[in-house]
Amino acid sequence: MKFTLSWLKSHLETTASVDEIVEALTDLGLEVEGVENPAEKLSDFTIGYVESAEKHPDADKLKVCQVQTKDGPTQIICGAPNARAGITVVIASPGTYVPGIDTTIGVGKIRGVESYGMMCSEREMELSDEHDGIIELPSGEVGQSFTDWLADNDAAKVDPVIEIAITPNRPDALGVRGVARDLAARGLGVMKDRTVHPVAASFTSDLTVSIADDTLDGCPLFTGRLIKGVKNGPSPQWLQDLLRAIGLRPISFLVDVTNFFTYDLNRPLHVFDADKVAGNLRVHRAEGGETLMALDDKEYTFQEGQMVISDDNGPESIAGIMGGAETGCTEETVNVFVESAYWDPVQIAYAGRALKINSDARYRFERGVDPAFTPEGLEHAVRMIVDHAGGEVSEVIVTGAVPDVSRAYQLDTDRVVSLVGMEIPADVQRRTLTDLGFTLDAKDMASVPSWRPDVLGEADLVEEVARVASLTKLEGKPLHRAPGVARPVLTPMQKRASAARRTTAALGYNECVSYSFIDQQAASLFGGGDDATMLENPISSDMSHMRPSLLPSLLRAAARNQARGFADCALFEVGHAFHGGEPEEQHLQVAGILAGRTGPKDLRGESRAVDVYDAKADIEAVLASIGAPAKVQILRGGDGWWHPGRHGRICLGPKKVLGVFGEIHPKVLAEMDVKGPVVGFTVYPEEVPLPRKSATARAALQATDLQAVERDFAFVVDADVEALTLVNAAAGADKALISDVRVFDEFIGGSLGDGKKSLAVTVRLQPTDATLKDADIEAVAAKIVEKVTKATGGVLRG
Repeated sequence: MKFTLSWLKSHLETTASVDEIVEALTDLGLEVEGVENPAEKLSDFTIGYVESAEKHPDADKLKVCQVQTKDGPTQIICGAPNARAGITVVIASPGTYVPGIDTTIGVGKIRGVESYGMMCSEREMELSDEHDGIIELPSGEVGQSFTDWLADNDAAKVDPVIEIAITPNRPDALGVRGVARDLAARGLGVMKDRTVHPVAASFTSDLTVSIADDTLDGCPLFTGRLIKGVKNGPSPQWLQDLLRAIGLRPISFLVDVTNFFTYDLNRPLHVFDADKVAGNLRVHRAEGGETLMALDDKEYTFQEGQMVISDDNGPESIAGIMGGAETGCTEETVNVFVESAYWDPVQIAYAGRALKINSDARYRFERGVDPAFTPEGLEHAVRMIVDHAGGEVSEVIVTGAVPDVSRAYQLDTDRVVSLVGMEIPADVQRRTLTDLGFTLDAKDMASVPSWRPDVLGEADLVEEVARVASLTKLEGKPLHRAPGVARPVLTPMQKRASAARRTTAALGYNECVSYSFIDQQAASLFGGGDDATMLENPISSDMSHMRPSLLPSLLRAAARNQARGFADCALFEVGHAFHGGEPEEQHLQVAGILAGRTGPKDLRGESRAVDVYDAKADIEAVLASIGAPAKVQILRGGDGWWHPGRHGRICLGPKKVLGVFGEIHPKVLAEMDVKGPVVGFTVYPEEVPLPRKSATARAALQATDLQAVERDFAFVVDADVEALTLVNAAAGADKALISDVRVFDEFIGGSLGDGKKSLAVTVRLQPTDATLKDADIEAVAAKIVEKVTKATGGVLRG
């Protein structure tokens, strides 16, 4: 469904901008699929005045023009036959993109003479197909924006076109007036009165219409008026502009009128050339086998039971879908019969699919047009035809009756809270329904307008109120707890333990459940084994002390597996470790170890020994699952059971340790009879800060449609410089723009010399406001080099 902004404003008195209208339409459920704004591509064009035009010294068909532009006197070479002194023209200055020729204008030489711009034709600006000469404007000031001039003098050429997607339950929005009604209810304007004054009848029609008894269920109402003495021809320019803007080709005034009201008021019509109709018209069902040459110049064969409009010679129209070519209007047409009928949606859909015809009339009738508007829609069309094409009009021919679709439902103003979860004042609810065309009585019984076949119950009234109020204002709230339903009993730490358990298992680890008691030798290797954690009455010598860490139990389990031929294993445990003998001297841990290789040997050689980066990836996944911040520090200085150069502490500051990962010290492995390498991690869930706000729903995704840019940098630094120092320095160059920094290569030796290494990083730039230009990227790159050089003393590798 397409319409222009000016078309919408013919129904809606509004000062809202295109952006405001587009946002409101989507929020109302009429999703905007696109906006075509011709002014955007013409915004750089300005108006100029040709002061002189001399023949080019080296070309017969070119002229050297001196033109007054916004930049002052400018020389432009032009080959248009109408280029001459004294005319007002449209200028494309250097740097302006010309859409019709897909070129950005620059300064150039044409046959040895410099030209500083271009004077444009309508085709070059995609305003029309006219290209016999440059545009000559009847008015305009030098330097004035051409789009501003068009808005004042030829608004149709810069009229924005809005396209919306219509769901099957909203046939009322298939007319511009229906769209305007929704916007008025939202508060974006006031509906304009479009009451029609019927044309008085001046004669009695000798053409009659009948509906067969077995067809009344498919066509309960048929109305029409005969008009004599019309003058058909091209439509007024405003009507042609509207139809072209939405992709329709103007044909003739009589045909264009039917297309106009199809989109304007959602009222499909048909106009017969009355002089070509033999006898009278009758609406009936086809017997099967009849044929008709339709307006699309295709012949269709009717199936039994399909509805047709026939005269004495046979079928003349496919009822509710498409007219016939035999009785179609031409420029010679002088007498016409204007039809406005109501057709059953289901039967029209069946016939359209069977005949494989897609038309604007079928699209609307099969979704359901307003049956009560059938006679009034006829009067709108007759009034326009008589006002523009003249003629005398007969009385209204009516066969059948308007279907009774009246219904009313009780508006319960409290149901908005129970059904939608929004609190909307009762008077606002009543006003919203009234603005949408509903009629409410003193007891809040809402009568549904005839153009809303989708409203079929009290809940639909609530939906209309909530839709207009905007569902974006809906706040997520937990459901009320039913009587007898227990409240949550899990503590935050229990929830974290469960999340960590699921995540670690999903990473491929096998869970262990071990005793909290270990032997003194193992405990002493991990900072324990003192009298404070010793049991007074142990059940065995191997269970003499409370464990200071979960790692000893996991390493004992790995040793037992290796002794039985399972060298490669991934084990984890979730439980408490103890740093004293009092009840409060215990802390929750999530620990895991990887031993041996990443997998069995294979043809591709993908199997390798586990390393510290495997443990790092796993601990980051576990921390993310329990809600740890994404931005953390990785520091050295871990406990003695970690390899001194192959571990890291994940911290929020030097004292807030969230976890530790790395390779287990070889001496510890030897003491516990475990064959290396073994890497592991320990997470401290209690150290992860709790969220400041607790929400029942996940926050909205913050996504951007702007293209990210990645740039690679390689720095030569001292061999003892940590990669994290370099990464943090690069990330700090522009915290708003840089979304990620990753190390992807390390090189030592070669031409770098002793004591030096090369670290290569990828920096990802993610804009949020506008697409990055080359100058923006270069500026950020310079800051990155400056920051890294200052923090590490390194230099950009050449």
